[in-house]
Amino acid sequence: DRLLADDVAYADHWLTTWNDLLRNDYTGTGFITRGRTQITGWLYSALRENQPYDQMVRALIAPTEPSAGFINGIKWRGEVNASQTREIQFAQNISQVFLGINMKCASCHDSFIDRWKLAEAYNLAAIYSDHPLELNRCDKPTGQMATPKWIFPEIGDVDPQASKEVRLQQLSKLMTHPQNGRFTRTVVNRLWHRLMGRGIVHPVDAMHTKPWNEDLLDYLAVRFANDGYDLRKFIRFVMTSQAYQSQTAILKSDPGEDYVYAGPLAKRMTAEQFLDAIWQITETHPTKPTANVDRAPRVVATPAASPGLPQLPISAKWIWHDGQGSSKCELKTNFQLQEVPQLASVLATCDNAFTMKVNGQTVATSKNWQTPLQFEITKHLVVGDNQLEVAGEMFGGAAGFICQIVMVQGKTRQVITTDRKWQVRKPKGQWQPAQELHPHGGGPWGAILSSKAVQRANGPTSGPPVRAALMQNDFLMRSLGRPHRDQVVTTRPAELTTLQAIDLANGDILAKYLAQGSQNVVGQKRSGEALIDWLYRFALSRAPTVEEQAVLTEVVGDAQQPIAVEDLLWMVFMQPEFQIIR
Repeated sequence: DRLLADDVAYADHWLTTWNDLLRNDYTGTGFITRGRTQITGWLYSALRENQPYDQMVRALIAPTEPSAGFINGIKWRGEVNASQTREIQFAQNISQVFLGINMKCASCHDSFIDRWKLAEAYNLAAIYSDHPLELNRCDKPTGQMATPKWIFPEIGDVDPQASKEVRLQQLSKLMTHPQNGRFTRTVVNRLWHRLMGRGIVHPVDAMHTKPWNEDLLDYLAVRFANDGYDLRKFIRFVMTSQAYQSQTAILKSDPGEDYVYAGPLAKRMTAEQFLDAIWQITETHPTKPTANVDRAPRVVATPAASPGLPQLPISAKWIWHDGQGSSKCELKTNFQLQEVPQLASVLATCDNAFTMKVNGQTVATSKNWQTPLQFEITKHLVVGDNQLEVAGEMFGGAAGFICQIVMVQGKTRQVITTDRKWQVRKPKGQWQPAQELHPHGGGPWGAILSSKAVQRANGPTSGPPVRAALMQNDFLMRSLGRPHRDQVVTTRPAELTTLQAIDLANGDILAKYLAQGSQNVVGQKRSGEALIDWLYRFALSRAPTVEEQAVLTEVVGDAQQPIAVEDLLWMVFMQPEFQIIR
């Protein structure tokens, strides 16, 4: 419940799945020529706010500008065959995504693999078309004109004489009609596949085929509709079931028609999950996401709660050690909580760089003091003792760290600021009271934490550390299976390829993360034995065996040499136990 209630983390995670399904990306084919638009802001907001699925689909089929990129498809440059026009893309995409129907064959000729005819594909496409649409069979005109028409007339139809906008509104209601059982069965089957590793109907885009358990599919579809098309509620229901929590099934080959459910299938991490895990452990998150989305903290709405973060004056001071002998500074403060607040928001920056931890968990990293960070730490707080730790570094010139934390509980506000009560030390030195350098607004930094400065720096993207789903594709993610998304992708390849093996063995991008990560890990000042134990528990969810501890201790030594720590990271991250979800 706590994980699902974290709306930013939930949206960050599930954005990957829905970007694949809805053919949404941040760069790539079509963007340069303006033949394509993204729906990222709308989609992220819909996930974060847990918009009911039927409402999401209606907003995609009969869109406003923020959600129009899905049905508009891609306007390809030059001449394309008849089955790649925007109108036909529309018919193909809504059929595949929302109904599990392969309309691509029927977009060229009467389908050889199921019931759909060329005329049905074109009639569906005509609902979107701005002009009369002529049927093309195998890219040759037939002289027959399409009529705007829904593919399941038993539950209603569109008015072929109505405007395009009205036709799309009518189609959106037909798609999500309570009697359209294919609609709910398709989405619950997709979510079951995503969580369990295999669909109840498999493949997931062949919803006309027989499920391995018809009663289960029908029950889940009806329950999903009765629960208000609530995606989070459905995910919770599946993940708290005995079926999901049973022992993972490990298969040596893909099951056939005789498949019998024996537990969730072991599956590899997605490219995004793999990078998220490495970034979190090594503290190598990117500083800015590609996706322009709102990740700023929000107050949970209650009768007594403020509707937003209060705009309080900045009373924090710039602090550091005495400035002699070291460009690095460790800072910490402790505080007590009677209850976990509804919201705990941090404003912070450091000249030049800092990493912050709350109760041992890394929550923020920055290497640019001119870009102050604003982020939420609520989920990391506990009742009783809490500790906030900062590792700061100065690259030259002035040095200082400033931070203000505002915690909200109903009408109560608690503010924690940097001042002389904080403890600071040089690396391996003795803790002592912080030196107050300047008030906020003083020194060479100006009013860097003012609301306008923070808004300029963070815009709508402020929030917790950046996740891979929010970054544009790169060579490493592509080799690990993240698609180009110039077409709908409902499943990613599960097999390890030669390209993946090469990138995981010596790829430049991964090597860069682990080289930098080893420096960050060394800076945490753990002993070799403590580092191995921490890494195993964090990466593999278990303690190392006696044999593993002995072997890895020889590798890492006292854990103070980055090259040795880098070797340790490679050894752990390359284990199937790390890369496979079981």
